[in-house]
Amino acid sequence: MGLFSSLLGHDSRRFIKRKDSDAGEAGRALEELRSSLFNELRTSEGAKRQQQRFCGPVVAMTFNFMVAVGIILGNKLVMGRVGFNYPIFLTLIHYVTAWILLAIFKAFSLLPVGPPSKTTPFSSLFALGAVMAFASGLANTSLNHNSVGFYQMAKIAVTPTIVTAEFFLFRKTISFSKVVALVVVSFGVAVATVTDLEFNAFGACVAFAWIVPSAINKILWSNLQQQGNWTALALMWKTTPVTIFFLVALMPWLDPPGVLSFKWGPTNTSAILVSALLGFLLQWSGALALGATSATSHVVLGQFKTCVILLGGYLLFGSDPGLVSIVGAILALCGMSVYTSLNLKESTEKSTNLLPSQNLPSVKPVKPKSSEDEEKPLVEDNSSAV
Repeated sequence: MGLFSSLLGHDSRRFIKRKDSDAGEAGRALEELRSSLFNELRTSEGAKRQQQRFCGPVVAMTFNFMVAVGIILGNKLVMGRVGFNYPIFLTLIHYVTAWILLAIFKAFSLLPVGPPSKTTPFSSLFALGAVMAFASGLANTSLNHNSVGFYQMAKIAVTPTIVTAEFFLFRKTISFSKVVALVVVSFGVAVATVTDLEFNAFGACVAFAWIVPSAINKILWSNLQQQGNWTALALMWKTTPVTIFFLVALMPWLDPPGVLSFKWGPTNTSAILVSALLGFLLQWSGALALGATSATSHVVLGQFKTCVILLGGYLLFGSDPGLVSIVGAILALCGMSVYTSLNLKESTEKSTNLLPSQNLPSVKPVKPKSSEDEEKPLVEDNSSAV
C-alpha cells in the first residue's frame, strides 16, 4: 500500500480528490435540480411555468398535429378493418385509459397540482367534463357514419361558432384581416374536401350536433388554462371522471347493440389499446395547444392537418384527389399562412408596447428652481464624514 501511494505521489492524490469532489458537486447539482422541479410541480403556479417553459405554441401544436393525424387513421382502422363499430364505447375506452394513466402519474407524484378549488368553481369543471364527452363521443360517431372528407367539412362550421361564442361570452373580437384569412381557409378546405362527401342522414345529424359542443369545449379548455393556473394534466385529472360518466349515459342512445358479442382477440385488442393510447396523447396535446394558443388557432391547425394529408397523399403516394381538391388545399394553406403571420404580428406589437413601461425606470419630475434657490450658496454636508 505504501509503494502504491509513493508511486501515485501527492499530485495524483490531489487529482483523484478533485475528481471525487467534482463528482460530488455534480451529484448535488443534479439532486438540487430534481428537487426544484419536484417543488415546482407541487404548486399550480410552478407547474404552469414549467408547462409554458417546455411546451410553447410551436411544440404544443406540432405535438398535437402528429397525434391527431395518427388517431384519425387509427380510429378509422379500428372502426373499419377491425369492425369495432361502437364509437361511444371506443371513446369511453380512451378516457378510462387516460384516467388510469393519470392515476399512475399521481401515485408517482408526477401529476401537477391544480389551483385551489375556491379559484375555479366546480360548475366550470363539471361543464367542461360534460361538454368534452359530447364533443369526443359525437366526433367518433360522425367519423363512423361519414367519410373523412365530410368529417373535415363539418369542422369548417366550428370556426364561426367559436368566433361568435367568444364574442357573446367574453366580448372578444378579431380583426377584419383575420376574418378574411379565416374565410379563405374555410373556402379552401371546402373545395379540397368536396369530392369526398359520403354521408347518410343520421351521420349528417350527428355531425351538425357535434359543432356546438366542439366549439364550447375548445373555448373552455383555452380559457381555464390561460385565465387560471391550470395545467393540461391537472385539468384532465379533474374533468375525466365527469366525461366518463356522461359517455356511459350516451352509450345506449348512440351505440348499436351487440358490444358484448365482439371478439376480443389479441390483434383486435392490441389495435384498440393503441387507439386508446393515441386518444390520451390527443387529449393531452390538444389541451397543451389550447393553453398555448387559442380556440380559433386550434381549429385552423385541424384544417391544416386536412390539407397536409391530402397534399401528402398526392405528392408521396401518387393519389389523385383531383385538380379542384389540390387547388383548394393550396388556397387553404395560403389563408393559414396569412392568419399565422397576422397572429405573430399582433403578438409582436403587444410585446413591443409593453416593453417601454416594463424596462424604463420611472423618472421623477424635476421641480424648476426658484430665484431664491439660485441665490443660496451650495453648502457641502459633512455630517457623515469621519
